[in-house]
Amino acid sequence: MSSNNFMKKLLDGVEVEWKALGEVCILQRGTSATKNTLAQGNIPVISGGKEPSFYCNKFNRDGETITVAGSGAGAGFVQYWKEKIFVNDAFSIKTTDTLNTKYIFHYLLNIQDDICATKKGGGVPHVHISDIKDFPIPIPCPDNPKRSLEIQAEIVRILDTFTELTAELTAELTAELTARKKQYNYYRDQLLTFEEEGTTKGTKSAKKVEWKPLGEVGVGEFIRGGSLQKKDFTETGVGCIHYGQIYTHYGTYAEKTKSYVSKEFFKKARKAKTGDLIIATTSENDEDVCKAVAWMGSEEIAVSSDACIYRHKLNPKYVSYFFKTEQFQKQKRQYITGTKVRRVNANDLAKIIIPIPPLAEQARIVAILDKFDTLTTSITEGLPREIELRQKQYEYYRNMLLSFPKGEK
Repeated sequence: MSSNNFMKKLLDGVEVEWKALGEVCILQRGTSATKNTLAQGNIPVISGGKEPSFYCNKFNRDGETITVAGSGAGAGFVQYWKEKIFVNDAFSIKTTDTLNTKYIFHYLLNIQDDICATKKGGGVPHVHISDIKDFPIPIPCPDNPKRSLEIQAEIVRILDTFTELTAELTAELTAELTARKKQYNYYRDQLLTFEEEGTTKGTKSAKKVEWKPLGEVGVGEFIRGGSLQKKDFTETGVGCIHYGQIYTHYGTYAEKTKSYVSKEFFKKARKAKTGDLIIATTSENDEDVCKAVAWMGSEEIAVSSDACIYRHKLNPKYVSYFFKTEQFQKQKRQYITGTKVRRVNANDLAKIIIPIPPLAEQARIVAILDKFDTLTTSITEGLPREIELRQKQYEYYRNMLLSFPKGEK
């Protein structure tokens, strides 16, 4: 059914009147306050962002309220509240008895981009009441308030249903992902844990396992990354890995790089070869420091500073999986230094002990973990795709349900 036919059936011949937002709703500025002027509590303080800026023990809005963030990157962001809130660097929208608050909220979401487009200001953009008070709002059946509210309620019911379904799907997919990650982490740690006497843990036929420092001669060496910054990136050229991308873009291994540098820059860069491990040696938190990716591409690539290259004679993926285990994390923690920026240097990384089974056993372990890694990654990538699909479906029906015939305001 097309949007026009659907709306025609829903409206059943009734008129739609367009009125200015400020004419049919009460728009009110927030009250300036800070953590120093409000005591801590559990009431959300609404300011310029998408999340409450902090929580206090006072409120200045009670009941159903729509808020529009007033400043910052999130200026213009629309939210709906049923609980008590404190409106700070934002403004609120209160509806009259002839309007459904959720109806107005859904409509404002439908024109969210138009609201955000009214931002003014240089360094810190702002959205003011005067910027949006004249936005036209469609009022169905204005001469029959009861019928008007029934139509608004039906639109809200349908859109709320899509919102709830999206939330339920997100929760289900997130729970599935969490369970798979726990299962994956468990098997990874089990496969990479060995008995102290030199046998593979849990196996009936013992296989010799040696424990050696990562930096021992004959095992591997650490090479510090070179001078490579994001400003050195080019559209095309030779592949490179910046240490910050190891946190956000790469997994256990990679065959292609996200970024490139020029051939001239590459000549003087520190390079990783096929099979090398690239390790981020700095981070803002202990969990991310020493995250690593095995480079499996066929060509050499450039590596940035705040990262190091581990060149070794082991199975590359085996080493990369080992860096994710609790036994590696436990050893790593004793070498972390720094306050705001956490760091582990290459000399200390070289002291970390790694269990080294025969290459055939390393390959067997990698084959098993690759399957778990693929499953977990597919779910991880599928989660945002599914959520985006449901969000687009909601937006489609929202636009369809709120596409009233335009008339004179």
